[in-house]
Amino acid sequence: MPHRYQTVLLFGAPGAGKGTQGKILGLVPGFYHLSCGEVFRTLDVNSELGRTFREYSSRGELVPDEVTVKMWAENIRAQTILSLYKPHDDLLILDGIPRNVNQAKLMEKHINVLEIIHLVCRDKKKMVERLQRRAVKENRADDAKESVILRRWDVYEEETRPVLDYYPKEIIREVDAIGSPAAVLQHVLEVVVPVQEKHFVNVLGDESST
Repeated sequence: MPHRYQTVLLFGAPGAGKGTQGKILGLVPGFYHLSCGEVFRTLDVNSELGRTFREYSSRGELVPDEVTVKMWAENIRAQTILSLYKPHDDLLILDGIPRNVNQAKLMEKHINVLEIIHLVCRDKKKMVERLQRRAVKENRADDAKESVILRRWDVYEEETRPVLDYYPKEIIREVDAIGSPAAVLQHVLEVVVPVQEKHFVNVLGDESST
């Protein structure tokens, strides 16, 4: 399928640090980061998709996968029109999407997944503590409750983790999520830099293989 965005997925349980690593990578030339949360936050509520999103959210219902992927596709297309994201120069870094296997299937026509960075956190207690600290810092007291965090973890295990089984095992790379953001970033870069150099013109302007 031509014209698909060359992509690396950041994957992991709640608290693994997907958003943090994505934001840092997005500051490095040659990488463009987009989170699913950002797509929802920047949605024009007066557009057709915006009204559809508002209808579901006002009823407390999840937005259907087809609508979510369509919103994502329109958002990334807008980024290319504004030249914020240059598909021929930038490796796309995604987090928060695909959120389930059905979304992964729907995304196939839009993205070519070159690598998946699976941020692994085997110490659930440390992840709970990390999420509690983040919730307090962001003044979201309800999200700091351990029961809420564990429920989010259960949803991840039931709906999102099976996405890893959808993709070939050879493109999945595990990175230990426990440690400082800089330490985790070091290992993430060990994965994504070779991918960027293989598929794109590097930052010095020398041509790499495609």
